[in-house]
Amino acid sequence: MFQIILGIHILIAVILIVLVLLQQGKGADAGANFGGGSSSQSVFGSGGSATFLSRLTAIVATLFFVTSLTLAYIGSQQAKGYQSVAKQQVEKAAEEQPATDAPVVPN
Repeated sequence: MFQIILGIHILIAVILIVLVLLQQGKGADAGANFGGGSSSQSVFGSGGSATFLSRLTAIVATLFFVTSLTLAYIGSQQAKGYQSVAKQQVEKAAEEQPATDAPVVPN
C-alpha cells in the first residue's frame, strides 16, 4: 500500500511541477500590451488558460498534500511496529541469560 501511494505521490509531484512551469508569470501581461504577445488566440480562449491552469494546479496541489499526509500517517504506523537495534539487543541478552533466584556469593 505504501509503495502504491508513493508512486502516485511522485506522479502528482511531476504533474504539479509541469503545471507550475506552464503558467505565465505576472509580468507576461505587460509585454502583451505592447504587441509582444498574442494571448487572445490561445487554446483556452482569451484569459481562460490562466483560470483553467490555476484551478488545475490547485486541485493537483491539494492531491499532493493529501498523499503527503497519507504517507506520513502510514509511515508513523509502520514505525510503531519496529524496535530500535539497542532495544532488540537488550531483550536478546535478557533471554539468553539463565534466571537464577539464588544470590551470587563472591569467593
